[in-house]
Amino acid sequence: MPISRTETKQYFLLYKPYGVLSQFSDNRGRKTLKILGTFPNDVYSVGRLDMDSEELILLTNDSELNHRLTEPKFEHARTYLVQIEKLPTKGAIEQLSEGVTIKGEKTKPAVVRLLEAEPDMPPRIPAIRYRKNIPTAWIEITLREGRNRQIRKMTAAVGHPALRLIRTAIGELLLGALKPGDSRRLGEKEVKKLRFSAGM
Repeated sequence: MPISRTETKQYFLLYKPYGVLSQFSDNRGRKTLKILGTFPNDVYSVGRLDMDSEELILLTNDSELNHRLTEPKFEHARTYLVQIEKLPTKGAIEQLSEGVTIKGEKTKPAVVRLLEAEPDMPPRIPAIRYRKNIPTAWIEITLREGRNRQIRKMTAAVGHPALRLIRTAIGELLLGALKPGDSRRLGEKEVKKLRFSAGM
């Protein structure tokens, strides 16, 4: 049974695996966060990625913090690891960094770097389809905005479709040692640091 509603502010970090919605209910029978554990019934995901993405999620009933982290004007940073098709040129990395035009609107500048080696991440289940004749590369992107499927649209716009997308950080909160499906409660110091970084 879900933990009962409480007035106490609660904060959890969760590693959402591939193929799971970033919410607790769905009227189409798809997998949701409910399969990953029992959480208080008044906590919600701060922001959402699509089912095809893996992500560090913050679950909380702190509505003010939720607003601060998701309202675009506060430009709260989020960091992602992205596996892309083909090896990007310096020009493609610069394009992503400076902003890419999507549906007539340019994205805000981002911090983008090409990784020299594949990051040490748990394998995705199911695995990415391997194609011998198309090399892949990994990039790290830090954004301060969150449009719908933004990173996938950005990388596709510069000729490098995203194969795997993992959100690894929300501000200073890091994925750390969490494995897909794992969760943990934030400590008091982490909460204070997070609220301070959000201007609270």
